[in-house]
Amino acid sequence: MNISKKTLLITGANRGIGRALVDEALRRGAARVYAGVRNDFHHADARVTPLRLDVTDAAQVAHAVSRVGQLDVLVNNAAIALFDDLSDLDQIQKLLEVNVLGTMRVTQAFVPLLKHSRGAIVANLSLAAIAPVPATPGYSASKAALANMIQSLRALLGREGVSVHAAYIGPTDTDMSRGIEVQKAAPETTAQGIYDGLAEGQEDIFPDPMSRTVADAWRQSVVKMLESQFRVYLPPAKAG
Repeated sequence: MNISKKTLLITGANRGIGRALVDEALRRGAARVYAGVRNDFHHADARVTPLRLDVTDAAQVAHAVSRVGQLDVLVNNAAIALFDDLSDLDQIQKLLEVNVLGTMRVTQAFVPLLKHSRGAIVANLSLAAIAPVPATPGYSASKAALANMIQSLRALLGREGVSVHAAYIGPTDTDMSRGIEVQKAAPETTAQGIYDGLAEGQEDIFPDPMSRTVADAWRQSVVKMLESQFRVYLPPAKAG
């Protein structure tokens, strides 16, 4: 998927990786970028259309669909991260509501448009989906759950012409990672890596220097072997 002259929707687009994804899409010649945000947002480029989009709000998601007439690429970037120790179920529920159910709510809503365009879905995950970060176990669990769902969507939607990609992102210098003292990639570097992986047709994208160190091992792992083998259990496609 070369995004030149394509229409994209990017959730969580107001800052960090989301804002970098908007700017990089424009640099690569996107025809239109819908920027899903929860607050006011302005961009100098006329190709950018802000959309009020809280992924936990079904009414806002439905309204966003009504505003977008055609879509080639959906980038699910909106997420929250909380420091926790798994002792507060309310915090875990909030993480799951945004990071898992919110992502799936948006994805389900825009699947019809993506089927029509034979487009692509990108879900921004994290290396924490592969192995949990002890300081953020609830966040890690939410990303692991989403990674599993993305693998299933890849099989279910692939036969209908929609490609599904997971971006396993390493530490990136954003507000979300503030206070975590490790080497971090710039958001612009991560955004470039995501679009490069999409252009190369990578199912699983490792877009930054740290994540790329595990890319080969992941692609040869038992997880990928089982993902391939389990497709034999794919249910019949629905008629119509």
